[in-house]
Parts: sequence; structure tokens; C-alpha cells
Amino acid sequence: MTFTNEKEMDDKQRLEIIENAKTFFRKEIVQNHIDGACKRASKLSEYNINPFLFKYLANFLTGNDDSESIARVLVLPRVLGSSINTSFGMKIQSLISFLFQGLGSTTQGIDIEFIDAIDGRKKYCQLKAGPNTINHDDVTTIINHFNGVRALARTNNLNVGINDMIVGVVYGDESELSSHYKKIGVTYPVIIGKDFWHRLTGKDDFYFDLIDAVGEVALEVDASKVVEQTIKTLAKEIEAKYH
Repeated sequence: MTFTNEKEMDDKQRLEIIENAKTFFRKEIVQNHIDGACKRASKLSEYNINPFLFKYLANFLTGNDDSESIARVLVLPRVLGSSINTSFGMKIQSLISFLFQGLGSTTQGIDIEFIDAIDGRKKYCQLKAGPNTINHDDVTTIINHFNGVRALARTNNLNVGINDMIVGVVYGDESELSSHYKKIGVTYPVIIGKDFWHRLTGKDDFYFDLIDAVGEVALEVDASKVVEQTIKTLAKEIEAKYH
């Protein structure tokens, strides 16, 4: 895709971002979730089991404490919580690069350039993953990059205002932004989640389209069967050891 930077995004470009997200999740998240998380979760040795709690939790969840119920209590938090969150966190920067193929900027310190669908101005954007993904040192680095771009623009007689330099946060809500982002926000806009995707794509609910598209990828592999098989495999080990 060739993004001209001089006009708002069209339907073809919006669809390409959606497809990029789905492709990334198929290759990097789903397969790793199945091959890594689910396989590990099917082994009793992967758990530090508290013998005073596992039967209680099984009864709490399912109403009985048979081996499969105990396995369900152990497996579900692992494959639906800690494991996938860790995996996604490690790959988020790769996802950002993959999503924005063709939108890259040649300006130092800027990830993408685009025409803001709300105010019609060209934006110079540094991309970040989520509302808590920068540290104290990043604040100074980002502000210095933005100051440098504006200085260069003045030298070249380009009209680049303070509000044209933005930090674009791919997911989250403004209320969740860390204090580090808020420090940047004193000088330069920090645009997050739904508002960011609206400005980038011109589609008010694109953020939710993207979330839905990623969710649909799990249906392609019938993940529920994989989880159930993981539970059954672990249940056999539990049966042999505790019953």
C-alpha cells in the first residue's frame, strides 16, 4: 500500500489495516497461544498447586470437585489471562510495525504521518502501544524529537504547529493514561484509542471494527476445542495423582 500522506484514508486502506491485524494475530498470537500456552497448561508440572484450595475452587466454579473441574480451574486463568497477556505484551511493538506498513515517515523520531480526519491537518505521529507503556526517560526523548521536527520545519518554512505533533496510543482510554503521558500532554497532544483511530482512518468506530476483527481470528481455529482438550489432558494427570 502506498499512503500519499496528503489525503485522508480511504476504505481500501482501512481494510488493509484490518487485514494486517488479522494476519498478525494468526501468525504471531494464535499459533503461539495454542503451541505454547495450551500445551504448557496441559501439564501438571507447570502449576504450583495449593492442595487446600484446588478442590474448593473447583466446587466454587462447577459445583463438583472431580478431576476435570479441578483442571478447568487451573487451565482457564492460565490460557485466558496471564499467558496471553504476557505474549501480547512482548509482541505489541511488532504488531504496531505490522499494522502500519506503508504509513511510515522518513522524519527522524516520527513513526507515521497522516492527514487528521477531524481537523484536516497533517500529523507527525510517534506511536505507542498502550496507556502505560512509556517510562520517565521516554518523556524527554519524545518531547526533544518533536521540538527538533518543529525547528526543522521552521527552517524549511513549513507550517507545523504544536498540535500537529502527536503521540498516538494504539489502545486504551484517556482516563487510563499514565503520568508520563500526561507530562507530554502538557506540551503536545496525546491521542489514544478510539479518538486516535478516528483521526487516522476517518471512521468513528474503526477502533471497535479492529477489536472485532482480531476477535474473529480465534473462531478460525475453533479455539474452544483446543481449550477443552487441554483441560481433559490435565485432568488425566490430576486423576492419577490425587484420586
